[in-house]
Amino acid sequence: MTSGQPGTGNARPTSTGAAAESQPATTAAAGTPTQPARTSDKAPAGTTATQPPTGDGAATGTTPDGDPKADPTTSGPARDATRPGDRQDAAAMQSTTTKRNATTKRNATAEQVAAEGGTAVSASTAEGTGASKDSDLAKDSGTVDGATKDSGATKDSGATKDSGATKDSKTAKDSKAADDSDPAKGAKADGADGTDKADSEAKPAGPERWEAFASAPEPRPSIFSRAGRAVGRFLIHEWTLAALGALALAVLMTWPTLRYPRYTLPQDYWDPSLQAWQMAWSGHILLAEPARLWQSNTFFPELWSFAFSDTLLGYAPAGMLGSGPEDAVLRYNIMFVLAHALATLGAYALARQLGAGRIGAAVAGVSYTYAPWLLAQAGHLHVLSNGGIPLALAMLARGHGWSLRHGYRPERRHDGWVYAGWLVAAWQLSLGFGIGLPFAYFLAGAVLVTAVLFFARRLRTGQAVPFGRRLFAADVLGGVLFAGVGLLMAFPFFKVTELHPYAERTIGDISLFSPPASGFVTAPGESRIWGGLHEGAREALPWHPEMTLLPGFVLYALAAGGLLFSVWRLRHRLLLLAGVLVTMAFAMGTRFFDGTFTYVPLFEHLPGWSALRTPGRLMLWTTLLLGLLAAGAVTALTDRVRELTAQRIPSWPGPWLRTATLLPLLLVTVEGLNTTPHPVVPTQPAAMRSAEGPMLVLPSSQSLDQHVMLWSTSGFPDVVNGGSGFTPRQLDDVRRVSQSFPDQTSIDYLRTLGVRTVVLLRGQVTGTPWEITIDAPVESLGISRQEVGDAVVFRL
Repeated sequence: MTSGQPGTGNARPTSTGAAAESQPATTAAAGTPTQPARTSDKAPAGTTATQPPTGDGAATGTTPDGDPKADPTTSGPARDATRPGDRQDAAAMQSTTTKRNATTKRNATAEQVAAEGGTAVSASTAEGTGASKDSDLAKDSGTVDGATKDSGATKDSGATKDSGATKDSKTAKDSKAADDSDPAKGAKADGADGTDKADSEAKPAGPERWEAFASAPEPRPSIFSRAGRAVGRFLIHEWTLAALGALALAVLMTWPTLRYPRYTLPQDYWDPSLQAWQMAWSGHILLAEPARLWQSNTFFPELWSFAFSDTLLGYAPAGMLGSGPEDAVLRYNIMFVLAHALATLGAYALARQLGAGRIGAAVAGVSYTYAPWLLAQAGHLHVLSNGGIPLALAMLARGHGWSLRHGYRPERRHDGWVYAGWLVAAWQLSLGFGIGLPFAYFLAGAVLVTAVLFFARRLRTGQAVPFGRRLFAADVLGGVLFAGVGLLMAFPFFKVTELHPYAERTIGDISLFSPPASGFVTAPGESRIWGGLHEGAREALPWHPEMTLLPGFVLYALAAGGLLFSVWRLRHRLLLLAGVLVTMAFAMGTRFFDGTFTYVPLFEHLPGWSALRTPGRLMLWTTLLLGLLAAGAVTALTDRVRELTAQRIPSWPGPWLRTATLLPLLLVTVEGLNTTPHPVVPTQPAAMRSAEGPMLVLPSSQSLDQHVMLWSTSGFPDVVNGGSGFTPRQLDDVRRVSQSFPDQTSIDYLRTLGVRTVVLLRGQVTGTPWEITIDAPVESLGISRQEVGDAVVFRL
């Protein structure tokens, strides 16, 4: 069957036969063109409209007064008149079809076929509302009108619906056939069209009816859902996991520091007691009387006594929490663990910024923090608090858009990271000059070298290298802040040197603490793996706590492998190797060619360098550089394993190979295991809680006075006792004169200093002159004596 184009009024003849028997057709005069009939036009007088059959089960429309419009036929071209008894059924079927049309969104396609003369006319497809309307074809002088468009013309609905029912299709016939089939049709044609329009208006088929078949819209998340997702993304972020991993590892590697954090201290209770007092004093005095910061309550009546040793001033915010000796010990232990975590995170961040992978950066972080030589420094929190060094370098490199692996990338510059880097560097410097001073000189040298290379490249290429004013301003302001903090911190130390010239170090002092080359392969006794094996080597060292400088044999091996197989360029590997060798030479102090070309020039010409009596602590820089070499090797290994597992079919060895890349990290961690003791801190005497200052606690010595400093955190009374890197001459005089206390000479001397109370500890007098005089009568000396717990309190 060939259909004419809808709405054109033209029809092409098709072959008749079997097709004519299965489809309704009206024969028109051959070659007679059809014209579209508009709904606004009335059928001419004497013209009747008939409804062609659409198969069994077709529904017929009704006129407003209930008369039939058309009648289904049962066979062939013969048409029988509709029986009156069937009209109600036909109307019901028509109503059902209309309802089905209202539930769908499809466009019914109508076909009008003119069977007379073998000519077929195609109906236009019903569009718009989705309900197809009956199309009346009038026969005028043997001419068949075509189907009209959806602009209001009536249409045949020949498309089959989902229920299987078909639409009524009306075909115009010659006037004689129309009269034979139904004489009443011509009068009712227009009325039938009006009925369909009314039904369509009563139940429109809109696009929204398909919404039931669409997927439900995603509900808008609530504020709690959005907050939960943000927290989830934060928790699985690399830096969150790195921070949590560093903290968990610090707790495990320093255990049992947090087992009894209020009563024990790591390694010993001498220097840790001093540093616990330092944090407590800085927090207390900054809240109470900031102007008196450097005039501490110890070493009475000395001035600038807080600057007698490194101050850990950067931990002052922690010192503002809690009071008393137990809180001071708890604070120290917490900061001890956090210092390890920060060092691991800082070295990890630096390695990542320079271009190392995650596992390689983890190796750098762990090896930097838990190197065996640092186990001997467990009692020196100011040495262990070094995490600000790699963290500040990582931030500064990130802000300047530079990495070791990718070079300078101007598009990655960010002045915010530069400010953050200088702030962290200033904070690191505030913890003490023992570690901070070499860091300050390193930053100064790095700035100078970078500026020279920047301008040299500009002169060589003739092109301005992108830098930016904002970045320049950040460096200037950050550098000024860093320098300002350094000068403010240095001023009290210069005052101490002015008041106590004998406090300065000499080359002879440096020689006592300079380690030999064998120290680089000797582990301290606190190393669980190598401590027992290296006992004989330690015996050969003059002062082994500062001369056992083994960074780890695993680290040595990984760094050596990094010279041959690494993600770093060859020139960068050579520069890192040169840095390792240079820092080792400086760490040897006067043991490397008497320090003539290394340590001695720094000691004599760099301001403040003469205060550094332990050259071996420069091993910190050696360890960091070795860690970066190792990170390059491990990163190259993990990259190669990733390539192999991606290419291998089947990939079953893949998980095992990826797991094997964790072996370097595991070995570095195991080599950092320790046997650090955690002794119980001596209990504060009851007399210290009630005695008035200024006071002197006897016996007095460098080690015992550090306990007194810790006990003085209950109210911070002025005490003559004190322990630091050097002993003031006045305190030496007090210790010498008080050997005969209580006698008139010692009492008069102490009164001259302003001392009001003397506390004599019974538990410490064994083997001292006070073992005999502690119970001597004092009524003739004009002082009072009182037993308070395990101490005797003398009030002058």
